[in-house]
This record gives sequence, C-alpha cells and structure tokens, in this order.
Amino acid sequence: MTEKLAEMWNELVSKLDAWFVMGFIAQCAFGMRFLIQWIASEKAGKSVVPEVFWYLSIVGSAGLLVYAVKRADPLFILAYSLNSFIYIRNLMLIHRNRRPTPSAT
Repeated sequence: MTEKLAEMWNELVSKLDAWFVMGFIAQCAFGMRFLIQWIASEKAGKSVVPEVFWYLSIVGSAGLLVYAVKRADPLFILAYSLNSFIYIRNLMLIHRNRRPTPSAT
C-alpha cells in the first residue's frame, strides 16, 4: 500500500506545472460556487442562488476550458465550452431585473 501511495505521489508531483496549478485553481472556483450557494440557502431558510454563484461559475468554467484546451482533452473541452453562455445569460437576467422601472405617473 505504501508503495502505491508513493507511486501516486510521484506521478502527481511529476505533473505539477503552471497549467496544473491553473486547472486546480479553476476547479476550486467552480466547486466553491456550491459552498456559497449552500451557505446562502441555509441563511435564507430556502434554496437561493446568489449572484456570486454565477461569477464563480464563469471563472471556473472558463479556466477549466482553457486547461482542457491546453491538455487537448476533447471530453472536457466539450463539457466546458458552452457553460459560460448560460452563466452570462443568468447574470444578464439578474441585472435586467435589478434596473429600476420608470414610475407610472
């Protein structure tokens, strides 16, 4: 078991480069959105999706797309190539609904 762990550790260390670190950070941003959403929902006592969820989604998804392209991984390129459009559209809807409406006189 110890030999297998040492082998896995050595493989991980051999892959550590700037792209690996960027991909790891992007994955962390993508994963943090769920933690933020859970905390916001617990505070509100109901399911809510805070605006920062969508920003973390864009950062994480875009970062993972860049990482996937660099690693030439077609599965992950496909998985992350269209997500940002959905996240940006949600932010557009949030900001559109936030604009003050002209008061009827």
